[in-house]
Amino acid sequence: METAWKELKKNLTIIEKVVSSNQKEKLTRVFRTTSVVRRSLNSAELKRAIEEVLAEDNESRSVLIKYVSLVKPDVSEDVDMNADEKDPAVGEVEKDANVHMERSDLIEVEIYLSLLVISLLFKSQLGKESQAITDAVRVRCAQFNRRSLDLFAARAMTYYAYAHERFGQNYAAIRPILLVAHRTACLHSDEIGQATLLNLLLRNYLHENLYDQAYKLVSKTTFPEAVSNNQFVRYLYYVGKIHAVQLDYTDSYTKLMQSIRKAPQNTAVGFRRTVYKLAIIVQLLMGEVPERSIFNQDELKIALAPYLELTNAVRLGNLEDFNHVLTQFADAFKADKTYTLILRLRHNVIKTGLRKINTSYSKILFKDICTKLALDTPQNAEFVCAKAIKDGVIDAVIDHKNGWMQSKETVDVYVTNEPQQAFHKRITFCLDVHNEAVKAMRYPPGAYKKDLESAEERLEREKQEEELAKEIEDEMDEGI
Repeated sequence: METAWKELKKNLTIIEKVVSSNQKEKLTRVFRTTSVVRRSLNSAELKRAIEEVLAEDNESRSVLIKYVSLVKPDVSEDVDMNADEKDPAVGEVEKDANVHMERSDLIEVEIYLSLLVISLLFKSQLGKESQAITDAVRVRCAQFNRRSLDLFAARAMTYYAYAHERFGQNYAAIRPILLVAHRTACLHSDEIGQATLLNLLLRNYLHENLYDQAYKLVSKTTFPEAVSNNQFVRYLYYVGKIHAVQLDYTDSYTKLMQSIRKAPQNTAVGFRRTVYKLAIIVQLLMGEVPERSIFNQDELKIALAPYLELTNAVRLGNLEDFNHVLTQFADAFKADKTYTLILRLRHNVIKTGLRKINTSYSKILFKDICTKLALDTPQNAEFVCAKAIKDGVIDAVIDHKNGWMQSKETVDVYVTNEPQQAFHKRITFCLDVHNEAVKAMRYPPGAYKKDLESAEERLEREKQEEELAKEIEDEMDEGI
């Protein structure tokens, strides 16, 4: 396994080649291995890299060295290992000490090293310093208009927003800066910048519970889907959450499930956990019950335990159990920011209970309904039944004089339109999956050239066509 120093040297070499050849699509290879560098590179190695790579007259060099010097070395760096217990990788690290990096005056290299410094400050919980350096890097990126810098600038803006969200006192204050940066990205046709900044703006709005502004932003902008799968997955989650608050549960559930399918399956467990929590609530609000297999996933079992209890209470239509679960896990629901949506489920619990009562009893008193659904008074039970009958939840008649509800004869479900609607929903889902698969297809560059004829083949074909035309003319002359 290569050491962090070698990996960093390789990444800087790739950046140099990409900028010189103007093949910016290859920059993703750099960020693919940056997580390894970020985890393994210590402050001393990063300081040495900055000193060797950046020129002494570079204005950012002294600033980066100053911030790296603030990071305390890890405990593991101070522990001396005995000769018998020495790690085999230590010898390789000692060899790397003699490997030097070449000087570079590229702004892309400077910003890349700055991003590593920011990551180190985040890890050390240096909040004030993190905000200062992210602001400086953001301004530095804005001084250049280079397409090879777009990916680095997008990552810098992500760190800038994250630093102010995590350590800042006023997260909403950075919103005008994000809006200006998004407008600039649109004018420069910077698609990765547009995708990143749109997600950062939506995150900012949702953090402040400004769902109307977030909805307007989504309706007035277009997300470049093909740029980054990770950004697109985040965008789907934010849009799904906005639709859920706006009572558009069908679109919300579609977006959330699409986000889960597109999210990385072996990583991003925290993200999938968050999306599943919201998707479960939205599915319950739609009147459907989530599959048990969702709650049995090993990495999600503990986190989704409160939502399993909630699902059972809604499925049984027991308002008393629902209130108990709501009280027991109130803190967890508020921490997940799903508490407001869960409060809407009270009506679904009552509807489910009424359906069961309507199926089980041909005639039942309102006071008995009040007892079974844990309602306050028989009058409330009568109002709830009247509303359910009006909405088509149950098929029954209210006898106000005698104080009971009488159910009508059960109609065969296959006579209604429900089977057709169920099949329509399944067919729509299959078509959506097919269309997404087609859009996600990638073709190797130049694959279409196989079907094109060469210059020799074209000349041969034209020659044959000329001969055939001459023969036809001769035959016509002979016929005349």
